[in-house]
Amino acid sequence: MRFKLVPEPPDATARLAEAQRAVPLVPGTEDDCCARLMRRLDFPSRDVARTWLTFLRALELIEERDAGFVRRAQDPTTEHLRRAFIDRVYGAQEVLDVLGPEPQDADAVFERFEERVPEWEHYKDPAGWRETWRGRVGRLLEWAVLLGLADRRQEGYVVSETAPSDGVEGSGGEDEDGTR
Repeated sequence: MRFKLVPEPPDATARLAEAQRAVPLVPGTEDDCCARLMRRLDFPSRDVARTWLTFLRALELIEERDAGFVRRAQDPTTEHLRRAFIDRVYGAQEVLDVLGPEPQDADAVFERFEERVPEWEHYKDPAGWRETWRGRVGRLLEWAVLLGLADRRQEGYVVSETAPSDGVEGSGGEDEDGTR
């Protein structure tokens, strides 16, 4: 399953570990988990906390069970985060595929990514889907930088020279509609 919700990236990946620790070991409801994230990480709204909750699921740092959300024992190592980001976040692999050695700004990356926006998204928000997805692509690029998969230069983004070249590729699969 691939998830679409992508929060604003933090300054360091340590924030992911903090967010993971905010989710209980004993299953908690979405409301309880969002309240914990807001209280412990000073998120400004429930929507921000909910986006983080979904993103933590995508990165396999928490899971949703019948009784609620629980923290997983998985440590947020760089290798794990990179793999989960590419495999489980919709658009991550596709955005990385657009990057090359020549810098591209976020708008240029979005233009090349735009055809990959699911068609139903066009109908869901006819007037604003481009801006929604332009913002999402920008956040994907910033997460890629944070995870060492891309580099930000003054002229734009490039594929990272230090990113693993082990053929890390997305697994495809079905997409999460982002409602959680």
